[in-house]
Amino acid sequence: MDNLIQGYRRFRDSTWPEQRRRFEALAEQGQRPRAMVIACSDSRVDPGMIFNAGPGEIFTVRNVANLVPPYQPDGAYHGTSAAIEFGVLGLEVSDLIVMGHGMCGGIRALLEGVPPPMGDFLTPWIRVAAPARRALECTPADPQLACEYATVQLSLTNLRTFPWVAERVANGRLHLRGAHFDVRTGILAMLREDGTFCPI
Repeated sequence: MDNLIQGYRRFRDSTWPEQRRRFEALAEQGQRPRAMVIACSDSRVDPGMIFNAGPGEIFTVRNVANLVPPYQPDGAYHGTSAAIEFGVLGLEVSDLIVMGHGMCGGIRALLEGVPPPMGDFLTPWIRVAAPARRALECTPADPQLACEYATVQLSLTNLRTFPWVAERVANGRLHLRGAHFDVRTGILAMLREDGTFCPI
């Protein structure tokens, strides 16, 4: 905790004075981000840092393995789906990016099983990505990377099951994009129409 407090003090001493007007404007006018990013909770993968974005520029939701479940409105708790609803219908973002990453622990759990003592919540959550594992052709040279890619594609497919996402994609008001960040190299690859990921 001491490191976090020291970090906050550095923020107040240097970052806050530089960004104060921006924060005051965001407080008065509200947020109007044009992009939403669904990323992994992994502490090494910070969308704001990766995209060099400032306050108010990206609406971000993070969860284990950057998963989007299918559209399923019911009485259960749906934190990711609620964030998607808020970003698309409330903030009217124009770009929605699903960003996977290298060495994802959630994907490793999908491939190898959830290690004990975890499992109460992680096991059913990671099952959302089961179709991505089944979709892997043969045995790829790098199953971890192949499954990281496939999970991004699955999340994009699941996004299209949300009727208001599909409607906005169809009329050009919303663009869905896939990305993958390699923690080891700092390289961001974007998903192309042919289903491959290409470094930018």
